[in-house]
Amino acid sequence: MLSHYYTVKGYGEHELIIQKSRFICYTERVTTEDDAQSFIQKIKKQHPNANHNCSAYLIGEHNQIQKANDDGEPSGTAGVPMLEVLKKRDIKNTVVVVTRYFGGIKLGTGGLIRAYGKSVSEGLNATGIVERKLMCIMHTKIDYTWLGKVENELRASNYLIKDIHYLNDVEVETYVEEDKKADFISWMTEMTNGQSEIVDGDVVYLEQDVQI
Repeated sequence: MLSHYYTVKGYGEHELIIQKSRFICYTERVTTEDDAQSFIQKIKKQHPNANHNCSAYLIGEHNQIQKANDDGEPSGTAGVPMLEVLKKRDIKNTVVVVTRYFGGIKLGTGGLIRAYGKSVSEGLNATGIVERKLMCIMHTKIDYTWLGKVENELRASNYLIKDIHYLNDVEVETYVEEDKKADFISWMTEMTNGQSEIVDGDVVYLEQDVQI
């Protein structure tokens, strides 16, 4: 599993007009090629009268699956520029479809490349990008007398609190990067004068909004 990667928040759509042609970019997060193809077919069914429904997707930790389709536009002017935007911005597990309604003005090869690239770039911005970081959920059990100090110190630190359970003792769940677990345990042990019980739990991806 990757320690971190970027992907889209989820479904999104964004439209722009270039030389009277409508370019509508649809984005979605996917994890399999079947999901990507299903999404592409879904958009095509929504726009059966469009001149083109061009598509591109990148899937896999190392972009093992990548496809681009010009859907009738001159070869290399639509799908590939769309795919290049995903690559350049290091976006994984994402499919994009750009639906074009021709406005009567030909854009030429360079114009098409710029138009489809811009459509995807603006579409990604409109949908939003997240960074998914691999985190271990650390469980820290403390006496209630330590709660104020521990919570204040955590909120002032770079660690993110997931949850606090108020039981016989207090259990604080904290997101910690895998390579920082030892540092966290030392820090927490020192803070509580050794009066804390710390164990590691599930390893999960934590999503946070980013701009790239």
